[in-house]
Amino acid sequence: MPSLPHQIMNQAAGLPEGTLLCPSALLHLGNRAAIYKALSRLARSGRLIRVYRGIYVRPIQTRFGSHPPAVEKVIASLSTLWGETIVPCGGAAANALGLTTQVPMQPVYLTSGPNRQLRFGRLTVRLRHAPRWQLAAPQRPAGIAVRALSWLGPGEVGAHLDVIRHKFSAEDHQELAASCAVMPPWMAEPVSAMVANS
Repeated sequence: MPSLPHQIMNQAAGLPEGTLLCPSALLHLGNRAAIYKALSRLARSGRLIRVYRGIYVRPIQTRFGSHPPAVEKVIASLSTLWGETIVPCGGAAANALGLTTQVPMQPVYLTSGPNRQLRFGRLTVRLRHAPRWQLAAPQRPAGIAVRALSWLGPGEVGAHLDVIRHKFSAEDHQELAASCAVMPPWMAEPVSAMVANS
């Protein structure tokens, strides 16, 4: 019979990129203590990556060697596992909309859950708890705009709304208008005026 690490790696090999490996999902292969020990050994040998306590992913093998899976794919899996909203931070949102050329040196994501730190090999990814309004319309253009404007701050909102108005569709404008209900007044007022004049 194949060893427990071998069985775990066989199972991991058939999973899509960014799929999480957690001890509780491997209990059909052995007892919890043995699973933890096998996962820990596989991580030490580089055959798995431990991204967070008790959560592992399979590295991607290419002809240039192995590398961690795409952060976005792992984040999507963690969002489902933890039942949390997790979205790119405001600086990344502003960059995606062309409102800044700055790119965060270290990836930061906003979450409805607690602050956490994830490891992707040498890369550290921070999850930072954010208020509900900053997590509005996850994965939608309206939500990206909310986070970008939040990052820019009260003094910069008016100067950048024109860019958003021209990039967004009528449907996006309506979704942004609906998000005004959870925005702070310094953002809701100019955004509401922009949508009304679109």
